[in-house]
Amino acid sequence: MIEFTRANHIHICVPAERLEEAKQFYTGIMGLQLIERPDHLFSSAGYWLNIGDIQLHIGVEPYHGQSIRHTAFEVKDINESRKHLEKSNVQILEEPRIPGRIRFAFIDPFGNRMELLQIIDE
Repeated sequence: MIEFTRANHIHICVPAERLEEAKQFYTGIMGLQLIERPDHLFSSAGYWLNIGDIQLHIGVEPYHGQSIRHTAFEVKDINESRKHLEKSNVQILEEPRIPGRIRFAFIDPFGNRMELLQIIDE
C-alpha cells in the first residue's frame, strides 16, 4: 500500500515559442510566485512557481490539442477567482455540480485545462 502525504508538484506543457507568455500568464494573471528552477539539470527550458503548498512546473513540448486531462486547484473564494479571470478575458467553462464543492474550469492560453474549486459545507 502507498501512503501519500500530499501533492508535491503539477507539471503542464506549453509550446516552446510561448514559454515567456506562459510565465507572464501564471505570474501576472494567476498571481503565482516564480521560484528557482535548477535549469542545469534539464535539457529544455521551463519555470517553477509556488501555488499554495505545492509547485507548478511549466515545461515545453509541441501542442497536441485540448484534452479532458486537467489540474484542479482549491481556492478560498471561488467567486472572486472567477471574477478575476473574467476581468482578464479568460473564458470560463461551466462544470457539472458535485456535492460539497463549487467549481468551474478554464483553458489556459496554451491549451491546458484547469479547474478551480472551493469546498463548501452542505
